Amino acid sequence: MGIKLTLLIVFFAVMVAVGLYSRKHATSVDGFVLGGRSVGPWLTAFAYGTSYFSAVVFVGYAGQFGWKYGLSSTWIGIGNALIGSLLAWVVLGRRTKVMSQRLKSKTMPDFFGERYSSKALKIAASAIVFIFLVPYTASIYNGLSRLFGMAFNIPYTYCVIAMAVFTGIYVILGGYMATAINDFIQGIIMLIGIVAVIAAVLSGQGGFMEAIREMAEIPSDVPVTLGQPGAFTSFFGPDPLNLLGVVILTSLGTWGLPQMIGKFYAIKDEKAINTGTVISTLFACVVAGGSYFLGGFGRLFDGSAIYDEAGNVVFDSIVPHMLSTLPDILIGVVVVLVLSASMSTLASLVLTSSSTLTLDFLKDNVMKNMSEKKQVRTMQVLIVFFIAISVVIALDPPTFIAQLMGISWGALAGAFLAPFLYGLYWRGVTKAAVWASFAAGVGITVSNMFLHYIASPINAGAVAMVAGLVVVPVVSILTPKLKEEHVDDIFTCYEEKVTITKKRSLEAN
Repeated sequence: MGIKLTLLIVFFAVMVAVGLYSRKHATSVDGFVLGGRSVGPWLTAFAYGTSYFSAVVFVGYAGQFGWKYGLSSTWIGIGNALIGSLLAWVVLGRRTKVMSQRLKSKTMPDFFGERYSSKALKIAASAIVFIFLVPYTASIYNGLSRLFGMAFNIPYTYCVIAMAVFTGIYVILGGYMATAINDFIQGIIMLIGIVAVIAAVLSGQGGFMEAIREMAEIPSDVPVTLGQPGAFTSFFGPDPLNLLGVVILTSLGTWGLPQMIGKFYAIKDEKAINTGTVISTLFACVVAGGSYFLGGFGRLFDGSAIYDEAGNVVFDSIVPHMLSTLPDILIGVVVVLVLSASMSTLASLVLTSSSTLTLDFLKDNVMKNMSEKKQVRTMQVLIVFFIAISVVIALDPPTFIAQLMGISWGALAGAFLAPFLYGLYWRGVTKAAVWASFAAGVGITVSNMFLHYIASPINAGAVAMVAGLVVVPVVSILTPKLKEEHVDDIFTCYEEKVTITKKRSLEAN
């Protein structure tokens, strides 16, 4: 217990110290929300990766999908790295930075308002962000509850409150720059921790090959496999179609999440894009790939600890049960690992929520003539408000992590992904098409919560995203276009001439 508590105390002390160090960057709105748009490649890449992966992935998703799909669940981590990180940076990174700077937008709702010349779109988008980031926050705490229950004999309530207080302190003190620096530190912990944990867990099963052999002997409980053994070690696993739905939701979803896209707003220069692309992809390979790979061995730890009174598997208990046999020092590392992942994501969520509500809803609508200082103060107050809400939810958390995250990601990415992506590349997107995408994303996700016409909330989220990609171009073709001069003015940002070195580009003869 002494080892675990010492690691936690050191961890929290470093977080607060970074918040104090970053205070000078948080005096203006641009500095508080985006770090002055001058965040370097390593900080940006780690901020992206640590906001992406939290206790939801390590405890919830790794446990649930590892149990369902076996070692093929590693494909989810590979998809997160290639689609959610590599392609996201290549397709969105540079254009997001250039156009958001041209529009002077600091948040995703602000982007929609300026890009499509509509204050109503901006307000609607801010409402969607506010409503659907709440279940995501709940899912983060839910993952921590299982882990702290395994590692400590102190009430979970105190752990939640401590985590919330320390996250609030460093975000309020240092804004985006504090979260970026802490994300870097937390990212290093996650990388080292996940490698150490995988090695220790497999070693406890007699090594990698022995663990594979044991997994191959387990008969599948998926009807289509007819109970044959070996399904959980096969290339695409026992249920490839549902596995694909998870890959789409968790990988493509990042393209429409405001807390992820916001990282591109803060990029400093071209080098930050190139370096950030490589670093964030490698980070995702290790952290996401490692988490799902570890979860894939979950069935080797089948026991009474992972079942409820009715005999149903409690997916959120699988990974904590796998880790319960590790030495104290490694359990301490795991606790700090998951705490790091969760605090970085929580910081990103509350900063996104508070900045969106302040800049896109309160400013000029509810509170007129807000000064720069008042905007920063309002955001700091709202951070306390959002953290308080998250604590209330965390103290009585809903049952399954993956379902909560599926609802949140499905609604947000389903509504925002298509109009944001097309808006960066295509002049022809119309205002009506954006409204249609908002309606489709939120409509499919929310209606499915009550009607259950798509069995899995995960697959419902994936359907919502794909629907937006179809709805936006179809509605844009059929509805009135935006004023041509407005669109031309926006897209001139891509035509501006810049001078670069030959190291970056060879001139034509």
